[in-house]
Amino acid sequence: MDRPPLNTIAVVGLGTMGTGIVDVLTRAGREVVGVDVDASAARRAVASLEASTARSVERGRLTEEERRGTLTRFRTSSDLQDVSGADLVIEVVPEDYDTKCRVFAALDSVVAPETILATGTNALSVTRLAADSDRPERVLGLHFFNPAPAMRLVEVVSSVLTSSEAVGAVTRLARELGKDPIAVGDRPGFVADGLLFGYLNQAAAMYESHYAGREDIDAAMRLGCGLPMGPLALLDLIGVDTARTVLDAMYAQSQDRLHAPAPILRQLSDAGLNGRKSGAGFYTYEAPGSPTVVPDARTPSDGAAGVTGRPVTAVGVVGSGTMAAGIAEVFARSGYPTVLAARSEEKARRALERVARSLERAVRKGRMSESDCRAALARITPSGTLETLSGVDLAVEAVAEDLEVKRELFAALDKVCRPGAVLATTTSSLPVVACARATTRPQDVVGMHFFNPAPAMKLVEVVRTVLTVDDAGATVREVCTAVRKHPVDCGDRAGFIVNALLFPYLNNAVKMVEEHYASPDDIDAAMKLGGGYPMGPFELLDVVGLDVSLAIEQVLHREFRDPGLAPAPLLEHLVAAGCLGRKTGRGFREYATR
Repeated sequence: MDRPPLNTIAVVGLGTMGTGIVDVLTRAGREVVGVDVDASAARRAVASLEASTARSVERGRLTEEERRGTLTRFRTSSDLQDVSGADLVIEVVPEDYDTKCRVFAALDSVVAPETILATGTNALSVTRLAADSDRPERVLGLHFFNPAPAMRLVEVVSSVLTSSEAVGAVTRLARELGKDPIAVGDRPGFVADGLLFGYLNQAAAMYESHYAGREDIDAAMRLGCGLPMGPLALLDLIGVDTARTVLDAMYAQSQDRLHAPAPILRQLSDAGLNGRKSGAGFYTYEAPGSPTVVPDARTPSDGAAGVTGRPVTAVGVVGSGTMAAGIAEVFARSGYPTVLAARSEEKARRALERVARSLERAVRKGRMSESDCRAALARITPSGTLETLSGVDLAVEAVAEDLEVKRELFAALDKVCRPGAVLATTTSSLPVVACARATTRPQDVVGMHFFNPAPAMKLVEVVRTVLTVDDAGATVREVCTAVRKHPVDCGDRAGFIVNALLFPYLNNAVKMVEEHYASPDDIDAAMKLGGGYPMGPFELLDVVGLDVSLAIEQVLHREFRDPGLAPAPLLEHLVAAGCLGRKTGRGFREYATR
Protein backbone atom coordinates (compact mmCIF):
# COMPACT_ATOMS: atom_id res chain seq x y z
CA MET A 1 0.00 0.00 0.00
CA ASP A 2 1.25 3.49 -0.87
CA ARG A 3 2.40 5.55 2.07
CA PRO A 4 0.49 8.75 2.97
CA PRO A 5 1.46 12.01 1.18
CA LEU A 6 4.49 13.93 2.39
CA ASN A 7 2.77 16.94 3.90
CA THR A 8 5.21 18.15 6.55
CA ILE A 9 8.72 18.66 5.24
CA ALA A 10 11.89 19.91 6.89
CA VAL A 11 14.69 21.63 4.99
CA VAL A 12 18.05 21.55 6.77
CA GLY A 13 20.35 24.25 5.46
CA LEU A 14 18.94 27.62 4.41
CA GLY A 15 21.45 28.79 1.86
CA THR A 16 20.48 29.65 -1.72
CA MET A 17 19.32 26.14 -2.61
CA GLY A 18 17.56 25.45 0.69
CA THR A 19 15.71 28.76 0.46
CA GLY A 20 14.64 27.98 -3.10
CA ILE A 21 13.30 24.56 -2.06
CA VAL A 22 11.37 26.19 0.80
CA ASP A 23 9.76 28.52 -1.75
CA VAL A 24 8.66 25.59 -3.93
CA LEU A 25 7.28 23.54 -1.02
CA THR A 26 5.34 26.29 0.74
CA ARG A 27 3.68 27.45 -2.48
CA ALA A 28 2.57 23.84 -3.06
CA GLY A 29 0.76 23.78 0.27
CA ARG A 30 3.32 21.90 2.37
CA GLU A 31 4.08 22.75 5.98
CA VAL A 32 7.81 23.51 6.06
CA VAL A 33 10.32 23.73 8.89
CA GLY A 34 13.58 25.38 7.89
CA VAL A 35 16.59 24.62 10.08
CA ASP A 36 19.93 26.42 10.07
CA VAL A 37 22.43 26.97 12.89
CA ASP A 38 23.01 30.47 11.51
CA ALA A 39 20.17 32.74 12.63
CA SER A 40 20.99 35.25 9.89
CA ALA A 41 20.49 32.53 7.25
CA ALA A 42 17.05 31.81 8.67
CA ARG A 43 16.16 35.51 8.57
CA ARG A 44 17.34 35.75 4.95
CA ALA A 45 15.20 32.72 4.04
CA VAL A 46 12.09 34.34 5.54
CA ALA A 47 12.87 37.64 3.80
CA SER A 48 13.42 35.84 0.50
CA LEU A 49 10.06 34.08 0.71
CA GLU A 50 8.35 37.34 1.63
CA ALA A 51 9.95 39.12 -1.33
CA SER A 52 9.28 36.37 -3.89
CA THR A 53 5.63 35.98 -2.90
CA ALA A 54 5.18 39.77 -2.96
CA ARG A 55 6.49 39.82 -6.53
CA SER A 56 4.05 37.03 -7.42
CA VAL A 57 1.15 39.08 -6.06
CA GLU A 58 2.28 42.10 -8.10
CA ARG A 59 2.40 39.93 -11.24
CA GLY A 60 -1.00 38.38 -10.59
CA ARG A 61 0.35 34.89 -9.92
CA LEU A 62 -0.80 34.79 -6.28
CA THR A 63 -3.62 36.47 -4.40
CA GLU A 64 -2.84 38.29 -1.19
CA GLU A 65 -4.72 35.57 0.73
CA GLU A 66 -2.62 32.84 -0.95
CA ARG A 67 0.50 34.77 -0.10
CA ARG A 68 -0.43 34.95 3.60
CA GLY A 69 -1.13 31.21 3.60
CA THR A 70 2.24 30.50 2.02
CA LEU A 71 4.09 32.59 4.58
CA THR A 72 2.29 31.01 7.54
CA ARG A 73 3.29 27.53 6.36
CA PHE A 74 6.99 28.33 6.88
CA ARG A 75 8.72 28.49 10.25
CA THR A 76 12.41 28.45 11.09
CA SER A 77 14.51 26.95 13.85
CA SER A 78 18.13 26.44 14.84
CA ASP A 79 17.36 23.11 16.55
CA LEU A 80 17.12 19.80 14.69
CA GLN A 81 14.73 18.57 17.39
CA ASP A 82 12.06 20.71 15.72
CA VAL A 83 11.95 18.42 12.64
CA SER A 84 10.66 15.46 14.67
CA GLY A 85 7.20 15.59 13.07
CA ALA A 86 8.43 15.76 9.47
CA ASP A 87 7.41 13.17 6.87
CA LEU A 88 10.45 14.08 4.78
CA VAL A 89 13.71 15.85 5.65
CA ILE A 90 15.75 17.39 2.82
CA GLU A 91 19.36 18.11 3.74
CA VAL A 92 21.13 20.85 1.76
CA VAL A 93 24.12 21.69 3.95
CA PRO A 94 27.56 22.35 2.40
CA GLU A 95 29.11 19.62 0.21
CA ASP A 96 31.25 18.06 2.91
CA TYR A 97 30.84 14.40 3.78
CA ASP A 98 31.57 14.73 7.51
CA THR A 99 29.10 17.62 7.86
CA LYS A 100 26.34 15.66 6.11
CA CYS A 101 27.08 12.55 8.19
CA ARG A 102 26.69 14.54 11.42
CA VAL A 103 23.33 15.88 10.19
CA PHE A 104 22.09 12.39 9.27
CA ALA A 105 23.27 10.93 12.57
CA ALA A 106 21.41 13.63 14.48
CA LEU A 107 18.27 13.12 12.37
CA ASP A 108 18.32 9.35 13.05
CA SER A 109 17.74 10.06 16.73
CA VAL A 110 15.02 12.68 16.17
CA VAL A 111 12.60 11.68 13.40
CA ALA A 112 10.04 8.88 13.26
CA PRO A 113 11.05 5.48 11.83
CA GLU A 114 9.00 6.03 8.65
CA THR A 115 10.45 9.48 7.87
CA ILE A 116 12.35 9.70 4.58
CA LEU A 117 15.76 11.38 4.66
CA ALA A 118 16.91 13.02 1.43
CA THR A 119 20.27 14.56 0.62
CA GLY A 120 20.57 17.38 -1.88
CA THR A 121 24.15 16.44 -2.79
CA ASN A 122 25.24 16.38 -6.40
CA ALA A 123 28.76 15.15 -5.72
CA LEU A 124 28.95 12.87 -2.69
CA SER A 125 27.93 9.23 -2.46
CA VAL A 126 24.29 8.74 -1.48
CA THR A 127 25.09 5.09 -0.80
CA ARG A 128 27.80 5.98 1.69
CA LEU A 129 25.49 8.40 3.53
CA ALA A 130 22.77 5.74 3.58
CA ALA A 131 25.10 3.04 4.88
CA ASP A 132 26.11 5.26 7.80
CA SER A 133 22.45 5.87 8.69
CA ASP A 134 20.26 3.76 10.99
CA ARG A 135 17.61 3.63 8.24
CA PRO A 136 19.49 3.13 4.93
CA GLU A 137 16.33 2.01 3.13
CA ARG A 138 14.79 5.46 3.70
CA VAL A 139 17.80 7.51 2.55
CA LEU A 140 17.91 8.80 -1.01
CA GLY A 141 19.06 11.75 -3.07
CA LEU A 142 16.73 14.57 -4.09
CA HIS A 143 18.68 16.86 -6.37
CA PHE A 144 16.97 20.14 -7.24
CA PHE A 145 18.54 22.56 -9.70
CA ASN A 146 19.27 26.22 -9.06
CA PRO A 147 17.13 28.33 -8.99
CA ALA A 148 14.78 25.71 -7.54
CA PRO A 149 11.53 27.65 -8.12
CA ALA A 150 12.28 28.03 -11.85
CA MET A 151 14.07 24.80 -12.79
CA ARG A 152 11.75 21.88 -13.52
CA LEU A 153 14.19 18.98 -13.22
CA VAL A 154 14.56 16.95 -10.03
CA GLU A 155 16.86 13.91 -9.97
CA VAL A 156 15.62 11.20 -7.57
CA VAL A 157 18.69 9.20 -6.65
CA SER A 158 18.47 5.63 -5.32
CA SER A 159 21.24 3.64 -3.71
CA VAL A 160 21.24 -0.16 -3.70
CA LEU A 161 19.78 0.16 -0.19
CA THR A 162 16.86 2.49 -0.96
CA SER A 163 13.32 1.09 -0.74
CA SER A 164 11.01 1.43 -3.72
CA GLU A 165 8.36 2.84 -1.38
CA ALA A 166 10.59 5.80 -0.47
CA VAL A 167 11.48 6.44 -4.11
CA GLY A 168 7.82 6.30 -5.11
CA ALA A 169 6.74 8.73 -2.38
CA VAL A 170 9.40 11.30 -3.24
CA THR A 171 8.76 10.95 -6.99
CA ARG A 172 5.05 11.64 -6.44
CA LEU A 173 5.93 14.67 -4.34
CA ALA A 174 8.16 16.05 -7.10
CA ARG A 175 5.32 15.74 -9.61
CA GLU A 176 2.90 17.43 -7.19
CA LEU A 177 5.39 20.30 -6.94
CA GLY A 178 5.15 20.75 -10.72
CA LYS A 179 8.60 19.28 -11.31
CA ASP A 180 9.79 16.64 -13.77
CA PRO A 181 11.51 13.89 -11.77
CA ILE A 182 13.88 11.38 -13.34
CA ALA A 183 15.11 8.29 -11.50
CA VAL A 184 18.87 7.80 -11.49
CA GLY A 185 21.44 5.63 -9.77
CA ASP A 186 24.11 6.77 -7.37
CA ARG A 187 27.19 8.09 -9.10
CA PRO A 188 28.93 11.50 -8.83
CA GLY A 189 27.12 14.22 -10.74
CA PHE A 190 24.21 11.90 -11.56
CA VAL A 191 22.98 12.70 -15.11
CA ALA A 192 22.90 16.45 -15.63
CA ASP A 193 25.93 17.45 -13.57
CA GLY A 194 27.77 14.31 -14.66
CA LEU A 195 27.70 15.70 -18.19
CA LEU A 196 27.81 19.37 -17.33
CA PHE A 197 30.87 19.41 -15.08
CA GLY A 198 33.09 17.53 -17.52
CA TYR A 199 32.27 20.20 -20.11
CA LEU A 200 32.89 23.02 -17.61
CA ASN A 201 36.22 21.48 -16.63
CA GLN A 202 37.38 21.35 -20.24
CA ALA A 203 36.39 24.98 -20.72
CA ALA A 204 38.44 25.94 -17.66
CA ALA A 205 41.43 24.01 -19.02
CA MET A 206 41.02 25.69 -22.43
CA TYR A 207 41.14 29.10 -20.77
CA GLU A 208 44.05 28.12 -18.54
CA SER A 209 46.10 27.10 -21.60
CA HIS A 210 45.61 30.60 -23.10
CA TYR A 211 44.07 29.00 -26.18
CA ALA A 212 41.17 31.46 -26.11
CA GLY A 213 40.03 34.32 -23.90
CA ARG A 214 37.27 33.94 -21.33
CA GLU A 215 34.89 36.24 -23.21
CA ASP A 216 35.48 34.36 -26.47
CA ILE A 217 34.97 30.93 -24.88
CA ASP A 218 31.71 32.03 -23.28
CA ALA A 219 30.44 33.81 -26.39
CA ALA A 220 31.30 30.80 -28.55
CA MET A 221 29.16 28.42 -26.51
CA ARG A 222 26.26 30.85 -26.13
CA LEU A 223 26.12 31.85 -29.78
CA GLY A 224 27.35 28.60 -31.34
CA CYS A 225 25.23 26.21 -29.24
CA GLY A 226 22.41 28.40 -27.97
CA LEU A 227 23.33 27.83 -24.33
CA PRO A 228 21.92 30.23 -21.73
CA MET A 229 25.36 30.95 -20.25
CA GLY A 230 28.96 30.47 -21.21
CA PRO A 231 30.90 27.82 -19.25
CA LEU A 232 33.20 30.18 -17.34
CA ALA A 233 30.35 32.48 -16.32
CA LEU A 234 28.44 29.37 -15.23
CA LEU A 235 31.39 28.17 -13.13
CA ASP A 236 31.34 31.54 -11.38
CA LEU A 237 27.60 31.20 -10.76
CA ILE A 238 27.86 27.63 -9.43
CA GLY A 239 30.96 28.42 -7.39
CA VAL A 240 34.51 27.44 -8.34
CA ASP A 241 34.92 25.58 -5.04
CA THR A 242 31.70 23.62 -5.64
CA ALA A 243 32.83 22.68 -9.15
CA ARG A 244 36.15 21.49 -7.81
CA THR A 245 34.37 19.29 -5.20
CA VAL A 246 32.08 17.74 -7.81
CA LEU A 247 34.95 17.06 -10.21
CA ASP A 248 37.09 15.53 -7.47
CA ALA A 249 34.25 13.10 -6.71
CA MET A 250 33.73 12.32 -10.41
CA TYR A 251 37.44 11.69 -10.96
CA ALA A 252 37.69 9.46 -7.88
CA GLN A 253 35.12 7.16 -9.48
CA SER A 254 35.94 7.41 -13.19
CA GLN A 255 39.71 8.02 -13.16
CA ASP A 256 39.01 9.80 -16.46
CA ARG A 257 41.47 12.63 -16.98
CA LEU A 258 38.65 14.76 -18.40
CA HIS A 259 37.20 14.81 -14.86
CA ALA A 260 40.46 15.69 -13.09
CA PRO A 261 39.88 19.30 -11.96
CA ALA A 262 41.80 21.79 -14.09
CA PRO A 263 44.58 23.30 -11.95
CA ILE A 264 43.08 26.77 -12.35
CA LEU A 265 40.05 25.63 -10.33
CA ARG A 266 42.30 24.78 -7.39
CA GLN A 267 44.26 28.01 -7.79
CA LEU A 268 41.14 30.15 -7.81
CA SER A 269 39.40 28.34 -4.95
CA ASP A 270 42.56 28.33 -2.78
CA ALA A 271 42.75 32.08 -3.32
CA GLY A 272 39.12 32.50 -2.27
CA LEU A 273 38.12 33.50 -5.81
CA ASN A 274 35.04 31.31 -5.97
CA GLY A 275 32.93 33.32 -8.41
CA ARG A 276 29.93 35.53 -7.86
CA LYS A 277 29.53 34.69 -4.18
CA SER A 278 33.03 35.98 -3.41
CA GLY A 279 32.97 38.86 -5.90
CA ALA A 280 35.60 37.39 -8.23
CA GLY A 281 36.40 34.15 -10.03
CA PHE A 282 36.94 33.85 -13.77
CA TYR A 283 35.34 37.31 -13.93
CA THR A 284 35.23 40.20 -11.47
CA TYR A 285 31.87 41.34 -10.06
CA GLU A 286 30.53 44.59 -8.68
CA ALA A 287 30.26 43.08 -5.18
CA PRO A 288 30.07 39.62 -3.57
CA GLY A 289 26.80 38.05 -4.68
CA SER A 290 26.28 40.53 -7.51
CA PRO A 291 25.64 39.25 -11.05
CA THR A 292 27.12 42.44 -12.57
CA VAL A 293 30.51 41.89 -14.24
CA VAL A 294 32.94 44.81 -14.06
CA PRO A 295 36.09 45.36 -16.14
CA ASP A 296 39.34 44.05 -14.73
CA ALA A 297 42.93 43.56 -15.89
CA ARG A 298 41.89 40.65 -18.12
CA THR A 299 39.10 42.52 -19.91
CA PRO A 300 40.02 42.90 -23.61
CA SER A 301 40.20 46.42 -25.00
CA ASP A 302 38.88 47.26 -28.44
CA GLY A 303 41.73 47.75 -30.85
CA ALA A 304 44.33 47.06 -28.17
CA ALA A 305 46.67 45.41 -30.65
CA GLY A 306 46.57 48.50 -32.90
CA VAL A 307 46.24 46.35 -36.04
CA THR A 308 43.69 47.21 -38.70
CA GLY A 309 42.53 44.88 -41.42
CA ARG A 310 42.87 45.22 -45.17
CA PRO A 311 40.08 46.92 -47.16
CA VAL A 312 37.40 44.49 -48.37
CA THR A 313 35.04 45.73 -51.07
CA ALA A 314 34.30 42.47 -52.91
CA VAL A 315 33.97 38.89 -51.66
CA GLY A 316 34.11 35.44 -53.26
CA VAL A 317 32.50 32.27 -51.92
CA VAL A 318 33.49 28.88 -53.34
CA GLY A 319 31.02 26.01 -53.10
CA SER A 320 27.47 25.11 -54.02
CA GLY A 321 26.06 23.49 -50.88
CA THR A 322 23.97 24.79 -48.01
CA MET A 323 26.87 26.47 -46.22
CA ALA A 324 28.25 28.19 -49.33
CA ALA A 325 24.82 29.54 -50.24
CA GLY A 326 24.23 30.71 -46.67
CA ILE A 327 27.56 32.54 -46.48
CA ALA A 328 26.97 34.19 -49.86
CA GLU A 329 23.58 35.36 -48.56
CA VAL A 330 25.21 36.82 -45.44
CA PHE A 331 27.68 38.88 -47.48
CA ALA A 332 25.11 40.01 -50.07
CA ARG A 333 22.59 41.11 -47.43
CA SER A 334 25.33 43.23 -45.84
CA GLY A 335 26.10 45.06 -49.07
CA TYR A 336 29.13 43.16 -50.38
CA PRO A 337 29.31 42.36 -54.13
CA THR A 338 29.74 38.58 -53.98
CA VAL A 339 30.94 36.03 -56.52
CA LEU A 340 29.45 32.58 -55.87
CA ALA A 341 31.77 30.15 -57.65
CA ALA A 342 31.07 26.45 -58.14
CA ARG A 343 32.42 23.63 -60.28
CA SER A 344 29.94 24.40 -63.05
CA GLU A 345 27.57 27.13 -64.12
CA GLU A 346 24.64 24.82 -63.35
CA LYS A 347 25.80 24.19 -59.77
CA ALA A 348 26.37 27.91 -59.25
CA ARG A 349 22.87 28.73 -60.51
CA ARG A 350 21.37 26.11 -58.19
CA ALA A 351 23.24 27.64 -55.27
CA LEU A 352 21.90 31.07 -56.26
CA GLU A 353 18.37 29.62 -56.37
CA ARG A 354 18.92 28.33 -52.84
CA VAL A 355 19.86 31.86 -51.75
CA ALA A 356 16.78 33.26 -53.51
CA ARG A 357 14.48 30.84 -51.67
CA SER A 358 16.04 31.78 -48.33
CA LEU A 359 15.63 35.51 -49.05
CA GLU A 360 12.01 34.98 -50.12
CA ARG A 361 11.31 33.20 -46.82
CA ALA A 362 12.75 36.19 -45.00
CA VAL A 363 10.40 38.49 -46.92
CA ARG A 364 7.37 36.28 -46.12
CA LYS A 365 8.28 36.36 -42.42
CA GLY A 366 8.61 40.15 -42.46
CA ARG A 367 12.35 40.10 -41.78
CA MET A 368 13.27 42.07 -44.92
CA SER A 369 11.54 44.08 -47.61
CA GLU A 370 10.99 43.04 -51.24
CA SER A 371 13.36 45.76 -52.42
CA ASP A 372 16.11 44.65 -50.02
CA CYS A 373 15.60 41.07 -51.20
CA ARG A 374 16.04 42.05 -54.86
CA ALA A 375 19.08 44.21 -54.04
CA ALA A 376 20.80 41.39 -52.10
CA LEU A 377 20.16 38.89 -54.88
CA ALA A 378 21.50 41.32 -57.47
CA ARG A 379 24.80 41.55 -55.58
CA ILE A 380 25.54 37.83 -56.13
CA THR A 381 27.22 36.76 -59.36
CA PRO A 382 27.08 33.00 -59.99
CA SER A 383 30.10 31.54 -61.75
CA GLY A 384 31.31 28.15 -62.93
CA THR A 385 34.98 29.15 -62.86
CA LEU A 386 37.45 30.32 -60.21
CA GLU A 387 38.89 32.95 -62.57
CA THR A 388 36.01 35.27 -61.65
CA LEU A 389 37.56 35.56 -58.16
CA SER A 390 40.54 37.48 -59.49
CA GLY A 391 39.27 40.80 -58.19
CA VAL A 392 37.95 39.83 -54.75
CA ASP A 393 39.57 40.97 -51.51
CA LEU A 394 38.39 37.98 -49.47
CA ALA A 395 37.81 34.45 -50.84
CA VAL A 396 35.90 32.04 -48.56
CA GLU A 397 36.07 28.32 -49.27
CA ALA A 398 32.99 26.26 -48.32
CA VAL A 399 33.45 22.93 -50.10
CA ALA A 400 33.42 19.34 -48.85
CA GLU A 401 35.19 18.55 -45.56
CA ASP A 402 38.00 16.68 -47.31
CA LEU A 403 41.56 17.90 -46.79
CA GLU A 404 42.86 16.97 -50.26
CA VAL A 405 39.90 18.65 -51.94
CA LYS A 406 40.49 21.80 -49.88
CA ARG A 407 44.25 21.80 -50.54
CA GLU A 408 43.70 21.54 -54.29
CA LEU A 409 41.23 24.41 -54.11
CA PHE A 410 43.60 26.61 -52.11
CA ALA A 411 46.40 25.95 -54.60
CA ALA A 412 44.02 27.11 -57.36
CA LEU A 413 42.87 30.17 -55.38
CA ASP A 414 46.51 31.10 -54.82
CA LYS A 415 46.94 31.35 -58.58
CA VAL A 416 43.78 33.32 -59.42
CA CYS A 417 43.34 35.67 -56.45
CA ARG A 418 45.20 38.97 -56.44
CA PRO A 419 48.19 39.54 -54.13
CA GLY A 420 47.02 40.70 -50.72
CA ALA A 421 43.63 38.99 -50.91
CA VAL A 422 42.79 37.02 -47.76
CA LEU A 423 41.93 33.33 -48.28
CA ALA A 424 39.61 31.76 -45.70
CA THR A 425 38.46 28.21 -45.04
CA THR A 426 35.21 27.31 -43.29
CA THR A 427 36.50 23.94 -42.06
CA SER A 428 35.20 22.81 -38.69
CA SER A 429 37.70 20.02 -38.05
CA LEU A 430 40.63 20.06 -40.49
CA PRO A 431 43.94 21.87 -39.87
CA VAL A 432 43.85 25.36 -41.36
CA VAL A 433 47.63 25.37 -41.70
CA ALA A 434 47.45 22.41 -44.12
CA CYS A 435 45.28 24.56 -46.41
CA ALA A 436 47.66 27.49 -45.94
CA ARG A 437 50.70 25.46 -46.95
CA ALA A 438 49.06 24.55 -50.25
CA THR A 439 49.58 28.21 -51.21
CA THR A 440 52.56 30.52 -51.68
CA ARG A 441 50.92 32.98 -49.25
CA PRO A 442 50.29 31.02 -46.02
CA GLN A 443 50.45 34.28 -44.09
CA ASP A 444 47.18 35.35 -45.75
CA VAL A 445 45.18 32.20 -44.91
CA VAL A 446 42.69 32.24 -42.02
CA GLY A 447 39.96 29.95 -40.70
CA MET A 448 36.50 31.50 -40.84
CA HIS A 449 34.19 28.92 -39.31
CA PHE A 450 30.55 29.87 -39.78
CA PHE A 451 27.81 27.87 -38.06
CA ASN A 452 24.81 26.37 -39.82
CA PRO A 453 22.50 27.99 -40.86
CA ALA A 454 24.91 30.82 -41.63
CA PRO A 455 22.28 33.56 -42.09
CA ALA A 456 20.81 32.87 -38.62
CA MET A 457 23.82 31.91 -36.49
CA LYS A 458 25.73 34.85 -35.03
CA LEU A 459 29.04 33.12 -34.27
CA VAL A 460 32.15 32.93 -36.45
CA GLU A 461 35.33 31.29 -35.12
CA VAL A 462 38.34 33.17 -36.50
CA VAL A 463 41.21 30.70 -36.62
CA ARG A 464 44.81 31.84 -36.91
CA THR A 465 47.64 29.47 -37.73
CA VAL A 466 51.24 29.95 -36.63
CA LEU A 467 51.85 31.49 -40.06
CA THR A 468 48.91 33.93 -40.20
CA VAL A 469 49.88 37.62 -40.05
CA ASP A 470 48.05 40.04 -37.79
CA ASP A 471 46.35 42.13 -40.47
CA ALA A 472 44.89 39.02 -42.18
CA GLY A 473 43.24 37.98 -38.91
CA ALA A 474 42.10 41.57 -38.33
CA THR A 475 40.56 41.65 -41.82
CA VAL A 476 38.35 38.66 -41.09
CA ARG A 477 37.30 40.03 -37.69
CA GLU A 478 36.35 43.38 -39.23
CA VAL A 479 34.37 41.70 -41.99
CA CYS A 480 32.55 39.56 -39.39
CA THR A 481 31.54 42.71 -37.55
CA ALA A 482 30.44 44.35 -40.80
CA VAL A 483 28.12 41.41 -41.59
CA ARG A 484 26.73 41.53 -38.02
CA LYS A 485 28.41 38.34 -36.81
CA HIS A 486 30.27 37.87 -33.53
CA PRO A 487 33.91 36.82 -34.14
CA VAL A 488 35.85 34.85 -31.54
CA ASP A 489 39.59 34.25 -31.79
CA CYS A 490 41.14 30.82 -31.43
CA GLY A 491 44.17 28.84 -32.54
CA ASP A 492 44.47 26.15 -35.18
CA ARG A 493 43.79 22.98 -33.24
CA ALA A 494 41.12 20.29 -33.55
CA GLY A 495 37.59 21.43 -32.78
CA PHE A 496 38.56 25.09 -32.30
CA ILE A 497 36.36 26.25 -29.36
CA VAL A 498 32.83 24.99 -29.90
CA ASN A 499 33.40 21.48 -31.23
CA ALA A 500 36.28 20.88 -28.80
CA LEU A 501 33.86 21.48 -25.91
CA LEU A 502 30.62 20.20 -27.43
CA PHE A 503 31.56 16.80 -28.82
CA PRO A 504 33.24 15.31 -25.72
CA TYR A 505 30.02 16.22 -23.85
CA LEU A 506 27.98 14.42 -26.53
CA ASN A 507 30.35 11.44 -26.41
CA ASN A 508 30.00 11.23 -22.61
CA ALA A 509 26.22 11.18 -22.99
CA VAL A 510 26.55 8.18 -25.33
CA LYS A 511 28.73 6.46 -22.73
CA MET A 512 25.99 6.93 -20.10
CA VAL A 513 23.54 5.07 -22.33
CA GLU A 514 26.16 2.45 -23.18
CA GLU A 515 26.65 1.80 -19.45
CA HIS A 516 22.85 1.51 -18.93
CA TYR A 517 22.97 4.35 -16.43
CA ALA A 518 20.19 6.37 -18.06
CA SER A 519 18.07 6.36 -21.20
CA PRO A 520 18.41 8.86 -24.09
CA ASP A 521 15.00 10.30 -23.12
CA ASP A 522 16.02 10.87 -19.49
CA ILE A 523 19.38 12.33 -20.46
CA ASP A 524 17.80 14.70 -22.98
CA ALA A 525 15.22 15.77 -20.40
CA ALA A 526 17.94 16.30 -17.78
CA MET A 527 19.99 18.61 -19.97
CA LYS A 528 17.01 20.60 -21.24
CA LEU A 529 15.24 20.94 -17.91
CA GLY A 530 18.27 21.00 -15.60
CA GLY A 531 20.79 22.82 -17.79
CA GLY A 532 18.57 25.01 -19.95
CA TYR A 533 19.99 23.47 -23.13
CA PRO A 534 17.88 24.06 -26.27
CA MET A 535 18.31 20.41 -27.31
CA GLY A 536 19.26 17.27 -25.45
CA PRO A 537 22.49 15.52 -26.52
CA PHE A 538 20.72 12.71 -28.38
CA GLU A 539 18.40 15.08 -30.21
CA LEU A 540 21.48 17.03 -31.26
CA LEU A 541 23.48 13.96 -32.29
CA ASP A 542 20.65 12.81 -34.55
CA VAL A 543 20.36 16.27 -36.12
CA VAL A 544 24.12 16.69 -36.69
CA GLY A 545 24.47 13.14 -37.99
CA LEU A 546 26.12 10.30 -36.15
CA ASP A 547 28.72 9.88 -38.91
CA VAL A 548 29.67 13.56 -38.70
CA SER A 549 29.81 13.36 -34.90
CA LEU A 550 31.99 10.25 -35.02
CA ALA A 551 34.38 11.90 -37.47
CA ILE A 552 34.78 14.93 -35.20
CA GLU A 553 35.32 12.70 -32.16
CA GLN A 554 38.00 10.79 -34.06
CA VAL A 555 39.77 14.04 -35.01
CA LEU A 556 39.72 15.22 -31.38
CA HIS A 557 41.03 11.87 -30.16
CA ARG A 558 43.87 11.87 -32.70
CA GLU A 559 44.83 15.45 -31.86
CA PHE A 560 44.86 15.24 -28.06
CA ARG A 561 45.56 11.50 -27.57
CA ASP A 562 43.38 11.49 -24.44
CA PRO A 563 41.71 8.12 -23.76
CA GLY A 564 38.65 9.98 -22.45
CA LEU A 565 38.11 11.42 -25.94
CA ALA A 566 37.96 8.03 -27.66
CA PRO A 567 34.59 7.70 -29.44
CA ALA A 568 32.04 5.64 -27.51
CA PRO A 569 31.78 2.15 -29.08
CA LEU A 570 27.99 2.51 -29.26
CA LEU A 571 28.43 5.52 -31.54
CA GLU A 572 30.80 3.55 -33.77
CA HIS A 573 28.40 0.61 -33.93
CA LEU A 574 25.43 2.76 -34.94
CA VAL A 575 27.45 4.41 -37.70
CA ALA A 576 28.66 1.03 -38.95
CA ALA A 577 25.01 -0.10 -39.07
CA GLY A 578 24.06 2.92 -41.19
CA CYS A 579 21.99 4.49 -38.39
CA LEU A 580 23.15 8.06 -38.92
CA GLY A 581 20.29 10.05 -37.40
CA ARG A 582 17.46 11.97 -38.99
CA LYS A 583 18.92 11.84 -42.48
CA THR A 584 18.61 8.03 -42.57
CA GLY A 585 15.44 7.77 -40.49
CA ARG A 586 17.19 6.15 -37.54
CA GLY A 587 19.88 7.11 -35.07
CA PHE A 588 19.36 7.07 -31.33
CA ARG A 589 15.68 7.39 -32.20
CA GLU A 590 13.57 6.43 -35.19
CA TYR A 591 12.06 9.05 -37.50
CA ALA A 592 9.26 8.98 -40.02
CA THR A 593 10.67 8.82 -43.55
CA ARG A 594 9.12 10.75 -46.39
